[in-house]
Amino acid sequence: MAKKKTNTITINNVEYTEDQLNDQQKHWVNQSLDLDRKIRSAQLNLEQLNVGKQAYVQMLTTSLEMNNSENLEAAE
Repeated sequence: MAKKKTNTITINNVEYTEDQLNDQQKHWVNQSLDLDRKIRSAQLNLEQLNVGKQAYVQMLTTSLEMNNSENLEAAE
């Protein structure tokens, strides 16, 4: 017979099994886990947005530098 795996959670260095928690506590645990997932996702999105912004700023800087070089050559 297969042994049933018991989920545990550690809070303030105390380990609790799922059956030690009431329904409201289980709900809070699930909410906390979901928020952790959302925070990780938001951090990934922010990293992607920052890299994208840096790329656009770099492209703009390069374009402006090229325009300035062309304008200097045209003025000579």
